[in-house]
Amino acid sequence: MVSATDSQPILASILPSSEPTFYYFAYGSCMCPVDLKRSLGENTHPYVVGAATLQHYRLGFHYFSPKRQCGALDIVSAPKHSVQGVLYRLPWRLSPNLDQREGVHQGGYRQQFVTVHSPNRVYHRVRTYTVIQKTPKEVAPNDWYFGVVLRGAITCQLPEPYCWQLFQHMRTLQMA
Repeated sequence: MVSATDSQPILASILPSSEPTFYYFAYGSCMCPVDLKRSLGENTHPYVVGAATLQHYRLGFHYFSPKRQCGALDIVSAPKHSVQGVLYRLPWRLSPNLDQREGVHQGGYRQQFVTVHSPNRVYHRVRTYTVIQKTPKEVAPNDWYFGVVLRGAITCQLPEPYCWQLFQHMRTLQMA
């Protein structure tokens, strides 16, 4: 499935060794395990591996979510930038629900495979999602989306300076 730079087992006591899994990098509302549980139908806290970094990308609100009636996050290729997020190791059986949440079948986002770095490992072929038809200008998030993104970043212990940067970016969009 997914390779890492060392073979130390992760979450071995949580997932049966026979259950197929995949790694997923969340950078928006899915960083919040409580909100992700709503879509996937089970507690996702045990599947959190931890904070991770996606290099050579930046965040942008280049998607208008019809469901939420606001801007939603996307990643955009950008040398010299990086995106902080949450790395999950999810059971494969949750894959269809995750695609559903991301609007894959409706043409909103598509799967993309990336390499992410955590403090002790590098993870290859990690699933994330990117917007298919990006808006030319960023679209502000609503208060609910703002809150759930920030709650996920704080809950999963992303670096404090990054949380403040994320807060400022969303607030600036809302104030425009």
